[in-house]
Amino acid sequence: MITPPTQLRLVVETEDFDAALAFYRDALGLPELEAYEGEGGARVVILSVPTATLELSNPAQVRLIDEVEVGHPVARPYPLSIRVAFEVADAAAATTALEAGGATVVAPPTLTPWNSLNSRLDAPGGLQITAFQELGQVPPS
Repeated sequence: MITPPTQLRLVVETEDFDAALAFYRDALGLPELEAYEGEGGARVVILSVPTATLELSNPAQVRLIDEVEVGHPVARPYPLSIRVAFEVADAAAATTALEAGGATVVAPPTLTPWNSLNSRLDAPGGLQITAFQELGQVPPS
């Protein structure tokens, strides 16, 4: 086994760089760590998220999450189904702010069986995202 990585970077290529930057930095509130420009109009901005996890899901789990959050399949086609989830303090307020920031709401905040409030959005730059609010322990059934 190698020494575990110390950082996860999700690199997103987008045609509408300015719209994506405004969405993730300004609407979602991710702090800008670094920015670089290169020859030929090359640009990159590195935004920070306090913590990251890598969630691996099989196709059945992806379908289950779609059903819970949206009510029907909306994930990008396998084998390139990538969705980025951001934990927020208030899923309803975040969804409203992200929509105002340029995202398209796919599904409003929805209570999940794992007791989180999740909304699904198509974000500028081409990613599908989930804004989720953890509500605590799953209530007893």
